[in-house]
Amino acid sequence: MLRMRVMKHWKKIRPEHRESLKCEVLHAFQKEKVHSVQHSLSQLSAALVKRESPERWPTLFLLLNESTRSTDPQERQVGLLLLSKVVESNPEPFKPHYCQLLQLFSSVLEELGDPSCLYYSILTVTAITAYTGTEEMNLMRALIPKLIVALKHLIKCDQDQASEAMEVFDELIESEVSILVPYISEIVYFCLEVTQDTSLSDSLRVKALSCISVLIRLKSKAVLKHKLLSPILQTVFPVLSTAPPPGQEDPEDRAQDEDDDEDDDNGSENPKHLAAQVIDSLALHLPPEKLFPQLMPLTEACLSSENPYERKAGLMCLAVLAEGCADHIRNKMLSSMLQTVCRSVSDNSEVVRSAALFALGQFSEHLQPQISKYSAELMPLLLGYLSGLNHSKTGHVTKAFYALENFLENLGEDIQPYLPTLMDNMLTALNHSENLKIKELAVSAIGAIANAGKELLVPYFPPVIESLKGFLTDTRDEVRSLQTQALDTLSVLARTVGHDVFGPLAAECVQLGLNLTDAVDDPDLRRCTYSLFSAVSSISPDCLHPHLPAVTTIMVLALKSTEGVTAHHEEDKHVAFLPYLESSFQQVYELRDFPHEGVRRAAFTALGYFCRAQHKVWKENPTEDNYQALQKLLSVVLSSFLEAVRQDRERHVVMAVLESMNSVLKSCEGEALRDPERLLAISQVILDVLKKKTACQDGTGADEGDDEDEQQAEYDAMLQEFAGEGIPLLAAAVPAETFSPHLRELLPLIVSKAVSLASPPNMSYKACCTVSDRSFSVGTLGETLQALTRVQGGRQLAGELSEQLMPVLVTGAKDCDAEVRSNSVFALGALAEAAGPAIVQQYPVILGLFSSLLSKEEDPRAVDNLCAALCRMIVSSPESVPLDQVPDGSHVRVFCPSVLLLLCLPYCSPLTPLFTCCHFPQVFPVLLSHLPLKEDLEENKTVFGCLAFLYSHNPALVLNHLSTILSAASQVLTTKNIDAETQNATVLLLRSLSKHHSQEFEGAVMSLPEEQRSALTAVAIQL
Repeated sequence: MLRMRVMKHWKKIRPEHRESLKCEVLHAFQKEKVHSVQHSLSQLSAALVKRESPERWPTLFLLLNESTRSTDPQERQVGLLLLSKVVESNPEPFKPHYCQLLQLFSSVLEELGDPSCLYYSILTVTAITAYTGTEEMNLMRALIPKLIVALKHLIKCDQDQASEAMEVFDELIESEVSILVPYISEIVYFCLEVTQDTSLSDSLRVKALSCISVLIRLKSKAVLKHKLLSPILQTVFPVLSTAPPPGQEDPEDRAQDEDDDEDDDNGSENPKHLAAQVIDSLALHLPPEKLFPQLMPLTEACLSSENPYERKAGLMCLAVLAEGCADHIRNKMLSSMLQTVCRSVSDNSEVVRSAALFALGQFSEHLQPQISKYSAELMPLLLGYLSGLNHSKTGHVTKAFYALENFLENLGEDIQPYLPTLMDNMLTALNHSENLKIKELAVSAIGAIANAGKELLVPYFPPVIESLKGFLTDTRDEVRSLQTQALDTLSVLARTVGHDVFGPLAAECVQLGLNLTDAVDDPDLRRCTYSLFSAVSSISPDCLHPHLPAVTTIMVLALKSTEGVTAHHEEDKHVAFLPYLESSFQQVYELRDFPHEGVRRAAFTALGYFCRAQHKVWKENPTEDNYQALQKLLSVVLSSFLEAVRQDRERHVVMAVLESMNSVLKSCEGEALRDPERLLAISQVILDVLKKKTACQDGTGADEGDDEDEQQAEYDAMLQEFAGEGIPLLAAAVPAETFSPHLRELLPLIVSKAVSLASPPNMSYKACCTVSDRSFSVGTLGETLQALTRVQGGRQLAGELSEQLMPVLVTGAKDCDAEVRSNSVFALGALAEAAGPAIVQQYPVILGLFSSLLSKEEDPRAVDNLCAALCRMIVSSPESVPLDQVPDGSHVRVFCPSVLLLLCLPYCSPLTPLFTCCHFPQVFPVLLSHLPLKEDLEENKTVFGCLAFLYSHNPALVLNHLSTILSAASQVLTTKNIDAETQNATVLLLRSLSKHHSQEFEGAVMSLPEEQRSALTAVAIQL
């Protein structure tokens, strides 16, 4: 009571009474012999220290100094208790005494006979860790071995105290992880020892596993360097496969209902859950090439076990690998792993089937797009499984819906054959099930179906919307979770079924959302309401305009309460939202340092939206005030982006920042770089990421690791890809001469990731790069070259770089991976387009390469990119490409300069004279034979732009192949969701043909099959 009154009324107490109180508290503390009272008096002292600087309480320092160094064990214990409480309450004012305190703890931690002294000392170390600086570093580092020994003794005496004391490692890891690095082996082995001891409390074992997981996240290189992977796996697998006590179930396997969510959440922090988290961390932060050889034998042993909990452990392991090792699995193991999981869906044990469904859901979420190709096998399996489920076992039903939803989400139009069965099942659940959880799962699944099917869901829209309205107007507390899901699904429907279908309901939905936020105080419900407002703003912005004051008010209040961040409708309603921009921006900006990484991610995403919205305002109303507002906003936001990329320790946050920065660069282009210092700063931060010098990359840099560090976790590679995506955006935003020095510094790092096993021997890099690295490298080169075609001086720069890039791209075009080949071919076409005359001498090499590839390439996207690359070459230099009617037959021989000899050799006959080595067929008929494009439909605009170019320069060439061209055009124009640029390019060509060569045009149209003829006739009416 006294402590609470002191905390509340300290400022009202007269100074002389304060001094008297401090003296009385210390006097009582020294006389007291009962531990519980001593504890309360120490807490009261801590409250006083929090209200008043300890420097103004000299008698406290005197007491602490005497008692903590006393030879009387009891007095020393009490002194350390008091020290821990007062320092914990206000650590920073004690900073001048940290070195002295650390020397004291070094002595105390050696006296293992008094566990209480150990406990209080460790708590104090924990309290000061975040405030220590370089002057205390060596003392802190020397303390680590003693902390480990002390914790081992404390575990034997009091597990609860030991569990609390182990938080010292959490604090050290978060604040000064470098202190721990020399002792990482000792710490990991200590944690493994705790984990293995099943006689210890779950709390202790969870703390130990959590410490291992965080060390893996922050110091993965050290884990590999000290060969800790094998002992970690050997310890974690037995924990993961442990059966629960007789008569009990693992928390995730227990039957769930709406009322036990809290209990289930509490049960999730158990050793088995943390063991899976450790494997997840390994997958996210270690190179798959290092992890899989040691992990898979243990996994396979579990999967083949007679024990269902060991089989479950194997499946859980496969499940958590999917996110961090997605590329490795997609490229090397997907089929075999999928077969294992599908077999397990039919296992005789429900716990195994649940784990298999969870794994299938994880695969569906992280292994796209390849896994969607198995829809013919997986959809009947999932639908059949759902039809036979007992809906009273909602926990297991939830797993089945999780797998189904994640798989449906990415099916696209391939969902059509299954749509009637799916919607019949979902509507039956909505209309006839008494179980609210089943209804909630069905509503969520409808959202996934809508994401995939979009307009295909329109016939089912009326019954779905009626059910959702019923849920959203229900006032019972027990339907709150169902209401939240209904709002989420309503938002999805708004975005997917189209304006004509959803538009008439838009105003009603906004009012419904506002009514719910007024009536129900629930953060999750409000979050979904914001999503609904965002969806409505994208299809019917005028419906939201009258409600913007109310909407922005509740959102700003939510930001102040740290519920979360919304980052959508501000851009869609940029003009109407302008009056609220400044206040909203300030609230979001302050959340960029929020402790929870999800909030930081959302905040940085929202800051990007604010910049894009202000840019649109300026473009539509280019006043000086709007321009200055934009520049001020860009200055603040881009600076915060660069700081976060360098300093934030969470990769997911940094990836979100880079993505948001790229979106700003793409939208604002040169305006984002109006200040020359911004171009330098952004280029340098991209360079830092590519060199692995940022905090979330361990900050060590690419030059400081061993050879094994050349391999990296997939998420580390993904982070570099996000950074690399900024390079072509910078190239497109400023003149080439301005960007040239930065590009030349970045280019070697990009090129170094293109090395494959097929690379020429003179490319002496340390290791072969992964498929994703090679694809990223040549893809970035292609995008950058394409950007140079649009800026001043781009042709000269591309020409200067061509000699450096040609060998890389030619090698990439022969890669064993189809995506790398496709990206390399695209880049070669972009190089021809960007460099122009500077690369004409190398056309024979490129054409010879393309001829060889077209004769054997089976990947549709690669073939499409070959066609587009040929078109870019033709437009860039038509006289350098043998198009048609070559005098000596179907092939042409072109002089090949000696400098290109090595590149030409794969395409030469052994008898061909030197320097006249390149043979390739007539280009135009070959190009037309591969139309229409099959997969990369975006390149249709390139193809038909080329055809229009050829028609304007050489009409006879086009007229000779008119039927083939019109056949391709008819199929392109009937493509669903054709983009405007492709449609315009195609229609422009058809209009010219029908106007200037009407007779040939009509004859060619009549020669086409009925379906194609009808399509062109419909277009001709509009010409």
